[in-house]
Order: sequence, then C-alpha cells, then structure tokens
Amino acid sequence: MHISRTDLNLFVVFEAIYSRGGVTRAAEVLNLTQPTISHSLRRLRERIGDPLFVRHGQKLVPTTVANKLIQPVREALQLFEKTLGDLDGFDPQNVKMNFSIGMRSLMENTYFLPLVGIVKAAAPNISLTSNHYDRQNLEAELSSGTLNAAIDVFLPLSPAVKRMHLTKSPSVVVARKNHPTVSNDLDLDTYLSLDHIIVTSRPNGYGPEDIALSRLGKSRNIVVRCQQISTAMRIINESDLVLTMAQSFARQSNAILDHLIQPSPFGAPEIDTYLYWHSNSDSDQANQWFRKMVTASALGQTSAAAVKTD
Repeated sequence: MHISRTDLNLFVVFEAIYSRGGVTRAAEVLNLTQPTISHSLRRLRERIGDPLFVRHGQKLVPTTVANKLIQPVREALQLFEKTLGDLDGFDPQNVKMNFSIGMRSLMENTYFLPLVGIVKAAAPNISLTSNHYDRQNLEAELSSGTLNAAIDVFLPLSPAVKRMHLTKSPSVVVARKNHPTVSNDLDLDTYLSLDHIIVTSRPNGYGPEDIALSRLGKSRNIVVRCQQISTAMRIINESDLVLTMAQSFARQSNAILDHLIQPSPFGAPEIDTYLYWHSNSDSDQANQWFRKMVTASALGQTSAAAVKTD
C-alpha cells in the first residue's frame, strides 16, 4: 500500500473509532456525520484488506490487524500534530479545541469546578470535559490522547507517565449539625462508637483511615457504602452517620449543606493528589498550557494572569 495513494484522514477516523469503540462516538469527537465516518472506514478497510473492526453487541471490537496498527498510527498522528502545533504556536485566546481531564467523580467539586472558571476566563473558545476512567486503562488513555491529563491519588504507573504533586489535604470527620454525639472535641472513643459511611466504587474493602485504625488495634463500624460524596452528604444530613474524608473535598461539598467538620481524632493519613500526563505530550504547547491551568486552579489561583508561563 503506497502512502501517496492513501488519504491520511482515514487514519484519524481509524484512531477515533478504536479509542471510542464505535462510529457514533467517533463522529461526535471528530465533529463529522456518521455516514462520513462509515464511508471513511469502508475506504480504509478496502486499502488495508481487513475489516479492522467487528461488531460485538453495541461496540466495534478491533481485529488483530487493527491492534497491530493502532500504536504506530497514534505515534504518527501525534508527531504530525506536534509538528504543526510547533509551527503555528499555541494561542489559548484564539484557539478552539477541547481538553479532556480524567478524575474520580468525588474530585469534580474540588478540582473541575475551579478549573472551568480559570480556563474560560483565559480561553473562551476552549471546551472542557471531565471523564471517569478505569485506572488500569489510564496509561493507554493518556497515551492515545483520549485524556489530556488526569488527577488522582498516587498510582504505580510506568515511567512513560509523568506526575506532579498537586495538593495535600488532612482527613476530617463530617457530621450533621446538632449531631447528638459529635462536638467540637471529637475523641477517638466517640469516633469508634459512631456508625460510618464510606464513599467508594468498590463493593468491599476499606479506606486509608481503616488501615491507620488497624495499626492502633482499632476498627470502626461501616454501615453504608455509596459511590458519590453528594449522596453521602445527604445521608449525613438525615441521619447520625459520619463520613471521614479529605478536608478539601469536605469544604467544597459542604458549601450548601451546613455540616459539622471536625479534625480526625487519630492519625488518619493526609490525602495527596497528583497531576498525570503522558511523556508523549510533555513538550506539546497546548498540553503544557493546560497543565498550568490545572495546577493554578488546584492551588487556588483565581485567574490565568496568576500563572507563570515562562
């Protein structure tokens, strides 16, 4: 197959279908119609001599040939993008593009809300997407550009993924106002006598505070597990249950519901968060700018002018 006879845009479509798992989502990402995506896929299939994707339920599953193609195709597309970007420069005030950042849903109030404010003030034509992701797939999503960056706790990833420490937050205990037991001097015995909520997507297991308690030979009574901090806050509001969480998350989530927030009565670990990005975008001007916006918003800077760009 001669490259001179091949439309390189077909590989852009190929990568989008591979990353998104279907024609519909690829069309949305590329801002093209579904018939256009289907036509491009048909042309590439003819050129490659392989179906590339086969339907499995609601998804298009890549063939062996597609799996062999995807990494070199991604590297080539990223090289083209970087080369053209370096020629044009990056002007955030005039460019129109979308940045996608991965984070857990419990982090959105703390990190995504201020990020939207600082980005829209600096670059009105840039759009933002907050995406949930499977931690096992984080490196692949950063490498492919599905995610431009991610915020999470410390994760053991390969050297290809770069990280920068963002914030450190102490653990606090949240209870409803006028709680019959919790007061301004919450001690460990009282804490252990209470019923607790844990916010997690896992069906079982414990949080970092339980590990700290186990070192003291103690344990707490977890009676409710839920997936959203907003749900936990509502439960707290209507019961005597308490929630142990990072102070930064508690303050943001407590903006509407006036709960009691007390220091942890034992050595509960501080919560560290990190910014992650892939090394293949380390020198990309757009990604560098976006990382500065994420850092500024996480550190509480309220305008793009506060961010050094040298």
